[in-house]
Amino acid sequence: MVATTDTVARNEWVPCGWLGQIAIGTNLDTMIFGQPIRVARIAQDDYRVVELSDAGTEGRSLPVQTRYNCIFTTLGEPTRALPEIGEFDEPDRRIVGCGSVGVSTCPYRLIENFLDLAHLCFIHKDILGDPEKSEVLAYKTEHRKDADEIWAVDCSFYQPAASKASTSGQMTKYIYRVMSPFSVMLYKTVNSDPSRNDAICVFIQPIGETQCLAYMPMALVDDVSTDGDIIEFQQSIFLQDRVILENQRPALLPLDPTYELPTRADASSIAYRRWLKAMNIQFGILEKQAA
Repeated sequence: MVATTDTVARNEWVPCGWLGQIAIGTNLDTMIFGQPIRVARIAQDDYRVVELSDAGTEGRSLPVQTRYNCIFTTLGEPTRALPEIGEFDEPDRRIVGCGSVGVSTCPYRLIENFLDLAHLCFIHKDILGDPEKSEVLAYKTEHRKDADEIWAVDCSFYQPAASKASTSGQMTKYIYRVMSPFSVMLYKTVNSDPSRNDAICVFIQPIGETQCLAYMPMALVDDVSTDGDIIEFQQSIFLQDRVILENQRPALLPLDPTYELPTRADASSIAYRRWLKAMNIQFGILEKQAA
């Protein structure tokens, strides 16, 4: 695998491990954008990330940030900061890291799957959707240029079991937020308190163009479920998605709007692809590889 030369991708922050995943004094060897790296835990809250040669020799040090239960790094010079997600700072929330799941597809397919309301009633039947209530109501997309993020607002969908804490079906309200080409989150109605939203994130570590690790930290209003119950629920949902994602063809993302014809329910995907095209990202893009 060859490291990408795409500066747009290289300048983004991406996760490379969970906080606490690595014992003090030990290393984790992994990869981002085709570049081997080593993540070392020096002390309790002190991490170091370096590039590795093909022979395993340590090279230049890379920037490191630790937030949202994740370790983040970058190969380049980031033009955007890590996102601010205030829910993770609220003292009464459950902060749960739901593990990382490997998926053989490009990172953008993962983002689009997360944004896709239409699949909930078929892939997550009787949990996040009901085949008898499959209509995706109209919603709005926004490019918030001050933060350079894509948002989808006024989303609503009937869910038989919206979360591990749910005791009955509900019409769930969603707000989606795409924070970078490799990170997305949603705010969704809390079953026990409609005035608040759970915050559920997916941060993607692009190992290569069609190989990813997806990290799922969450900030929840849930004083009933155990951490194990929450993790099991979230991973079961994600593993249902993985079967679909790994069978999508092409695995790379086409930006030509005539290649995959969207429907009204795909408004967030349309906005996301236009945004990617405007930033001229090349990593993981079908047309860029064919050029």
